[in-house]
Amino acid sequence: MKKKSLLCILLAAALLILSACSASKSGQTQERSEGFVPRLDTQTESEITIAGHYNNFEALEEEFNRFLAYYPNVKLTYNFMDGYSKSGSGILSTALKSSEAPDIFFTYPYMKNWEDGAEIFAAAENLADPALGIDLSCIRPGLITKEEDGSVYSVPVYTTTYGMLVNEDLFAKENLSVPTTYEELIQACEKLKNAGYSSPVMCYSQGDMLYSMVYPYFCGQIKDNEAALKAMNSMEPGAGEYVRKTLELASDFMSRGFMDLEQCDALEDNYESVILRFFEGDVPIMLATGNTVSGTEKREAKSEAFSANPFKYTFYPVPSTDQGGYFTNSVSIGFGVNKNSSHLDMANEFMRFLVSTEELNLICKAKRMVTPCVDMSLDSVYAPFQKISSDRFINLSELSLDDEPASQVYKAIWKVSVGEMSVDEAVAAFGTLE
Repeated sequence: MKKKSLLCILLAAALLILSACSASKSGQTQERSEGFVPRLDTQTESEITIAGHYNNFEALEEEFNRFLAYYPNVKLTYNFMDGYSKSGSGILSTALKSSEAPDIFFTYPYMKNWEDGAEIFAAAENLADPALGIDLSCIRPGLITKEEDGSVYSVPVYTTTYGMLVNEDLFAKENLSVPTTYEELIQACEKLKNAGYSSPVMCYSQGDMLYSMVYPYFCGQIKDNEAALKAMNSMEPGAGEYVRKTLELASDFMSRGFMDLEQCDALEDNYESVILRFFEGDVPIMLATGNTVSGTEKREAKSEAFSANPFKYTFYPVPSTDQGGYFTNSVSIGFGVNKNSSHLDMANEFMRFLVSTEELNLICKAKRMVTPCVDMSLDSVYAPFQKISSDRFINLSELSLDDEPASQVYKAIWKVSVGEMSVDEAVAAFGTLE
């Protein structure tokens, strides 16, 4: 029995060693996706260059490393391009024609409206081509832009939304539950104000103000109202009336004194400044976007206050109605493939690897962005959004509100929030707001 036991142990050890060796390629041990099966020769030597506007893209580097477990001889490079996201700059369209053209490039929903937008997408591979084997079904359907012929030139990688960062520890300390309705939000703010919090709610005031609260509410009011969308997109006289209820919500909330404008005015930007102020630990609620939340984890160590006294925080939809808030979702970054790439087969193979529930969720978690996947296995900071009912989910690209009226709504919300205009004045001036 002892000899048999020893033999079993030796066999088990040998299997473990063989398993470790098989997972190691070119000196690297990588975690392999169970569902991905390579289509090309795994020893193929190739290069893939991805171009975009992020200064650094560590999440993509991690994705590269997982891809190398299958294709160890592929060199993957990320290139930052200054001015990449500027409309009509011609930087990307020029780059796609150069001898050093990227194989994969960042895309945005509004890119088609650029002067060179048509030229950019004319150079893009159709990622819906069945021959490529890319499984687009893992992505929430409304997030994928399809052409009339069914072609797909861009796949969403990161999405974003609006909401509120909540200091869970402060709420627990004050024996309060996180509000799920507008009335509960008012009651919670009143109790926090009485408990000595001078500004129960804060936000970046120089443009955003209550946008994260009331814009999702506005979208909820017009999403099924074709007459409203038509009037606003045509900028018809009186179209501002469709924004009235939204502005009344903003006016009502600001009239209650739950937000100290002087404290909000001190915030220099809607990213690092907002995050570090929230990490001071005395702000119960900070209105923000998913793009702001994406920077929180990396800045925990940067905040002396948070490092000394860490607390649990979560991102929630802002409750703006008796039924709660809305999950307004939009694409932040997509990937397109250069169909003229000299490494097209491998670029498409990388996209086939990336476009899966597992990999997209991993790259989103690494960057702390909202996943575009149907299966929203998110970073726990976004957990409340998984509980939103489907009837309160709004895909902003499907809403079909044009840029001009959307900009007017943004300006109207800001002017009413800071007291620069009354609701009636903003409604009357809609379409001409500067």
